[in-house]
Amino acid sequence: MKLIILDRDGVINRDQATPIKSPDEWVPIPGSLEAIARLNQADYRVVVAANQSGIARGMFDIMTLNAIHQKMHQAAQAVGAEIDAVFFCPHSADEHCDCRKPQPGMLKAIAQRFDISLKGVPQVGDSLRDLQAAFVVGCKPYLVKTGKGEQTIAKGGLPPGTEIFADLASVVDQLLSSPSAQTR
Repeated sequence: MKLIILDRDGVINRDQATPIKSPDEWVPIPGSLEAIARLNQADYRVVVAANQSGIARGMFDIMTLNAIHQKMHQAAQAVGAEIDAVFFCPHSADEHCDCRKPQPGMLKAIAQRFDISLKGVPQVGDSLRDLQAAFVVGCKPYLVKTGKGEQTIAKGGLPPGTEIFADLASVVDQLLSSPSAQTR
């Protein structure tokens, strides 16, 4: 099975200064959903892994998060894309849980659910914490310049082996053009 793990805000949809708090605020980055459709056509299972501390901070509730994700799924399906699963951490940084990126718990849960080793699995994010979590569990980290990506590059300290691309569509172009894409 081929698997790819994507952060949500800044990778699939536009990011903003405060958490996405309603379906109206969820706006896809041009080309991101079509990139997911191309991954599906290449037999990738697409999983989203996202920190959602707005729940713990009382900015929105689980019903609102479900509505945001419903909009994401419907928008994906409208272009022939399928997101296989969405994993999220509802905790704030103060709670020191194992599932909030950069901790590896959420990615380990994905590995367990799909019964797969994460060694070499592409993980696409726009922040250092996405890449750190990916690196710890053996995923291949990809940084996109969308969302907080440019700020992440400027700060430096990226995990070894991190590859940098303009956006998700560019990552997918690279993944699908590499000879190893056929064997993953």
